[in-house]
Amino acid sequence: MSTTRKQELVDRGTAYTQTTQTRTKAIVNSILDEIITELGKNNRLEFRDFGVFETRIQAARRAQNPKTMEQIQVPTKRVVKFKMGRLMKEKMNSQNAKL
Repeated sequence: MSTTRKQELVDRGTAYTQTTQTRTKAIVNSILDEIITELGKNNRLEFRDFGVFETRIQAARRAQNPKTMEQIQVPTKRVVKFKMGRLMKEKMNSQNAKL
């Protein structure tokens, strides 16, 4: 499994749209900023066939430091949940068939 960085996506977008790299990077950054802003407002983001981002509350819990075995209390926090859409599920399942 390899890692794709944001810059690689910008490079692909630049080639696809025939625009400048600076402009493409600004567009990608603005989209990512808007996603963060909307999730920060506790809004649900739905991209048809791609997936849904939503925030959930993760309850407070007790955890343990494995090195010292000390018990600690982890506070309640908001986390982002992602649910795959139809096209992504199909693509992921077709990739699993090739494994």
